Amino acid sequence: MFRTRPVEEKYSTAPLKDSTQQGLINIVNQQAEAIHSLKATVDIDTSAGGIKKGHVTDYKEIRGFVLARKPDWLHMVGLMPIVRTTAFDMVSNGEQFKLWIPPKNRFVVGGTHVPVQETNQPLESIRPQNIFDALLIPPIDAQTEIAVLENGYETLHDAKNHTVLQADYELVVIRKSDDGWRLARKIVFDRTDLKPHRQYTYDDDGKLATDARYAQYKDYDGVNYPSRIEIYRPQEEYDITLNLLKVDINTPLSDDQFVLEQPAGAEVVHLEQPQSSLNTLPGDPH
Repeated sequence: MFRTRPVEEKYSTAPLKDSTQQGLINIVNQQAEAIHSLKATVDIDTSAGGIKKGHVTDYKEIRGFVLARKPDWLHMVGLMPIVRTTAFDMVSNGEQFKLWIPPKNRFVVGGTHVPVQETNQPLESIRPQNIFDALLIPPIDAQTEIAVLENGYETLHDAKNHTVLQADYELVVIRKSDDGWRLARKIVFDRTDLKPHRQYTYDDDGKLATDARYAQYKDYDGVNYPSRIEIYRPQEEYDITLNLLKVDINTPLSDDQFVLEQPAGAEVVHLEQPQSSLNTLPGDPH
């Protein structure tokens, strides 16, 4: 009437390191304190689409450049394959961002926290602040945040491509807001090196907003930093992977390196106003 059969659960045999809740908080905060600016040459892989759109479009890998400076300044440029002309140019000062898309002759401007509208232009769904927070993991603020330790497991594949489980550490970060406490982030640490290998960021409704993965840590100017970063935004259905080819940590970056002027004759899209009502930026002579 019944048969009993064994269930084998395989675990990784990799040596694991131990830490405490405060030790992990210190790792996050020390790295955040160590990096003030980032300058990188990158290869960018992008895909857009999913269940909502009914299809996924993969874009060919392109060369790019990233500048990031605290508190939240970002400048990111992508170049077209082969010809190396500009595919997109995006800057942000933490409050407002500008995006120039030469192939579409479109110049987009808006607040960094403007909600993403349904669009057929994947680039216009990108918000620089999301990329910045993935590149430079914010510190855990003891005044406004509580971090709780969870011992979990991640699913990996061994050398023979067998599925195995490996213990990890997960810091669940809860943030105080005007409406009370809410889930803000979850930072996952690989126990083979005690470095952040994944960061989940949540919106005000507790929905997953960003899933960032970090791999292949290397030493750059005395700072350990991942050489591969994948940024997935499930709500907007786009994925950006940055393979870092050259990295300079804490190189001085000036304000004029984060300036993007509106090109003459460009179609201007202001995300906070109906597109039909605008053809130039306020105060722009073009």
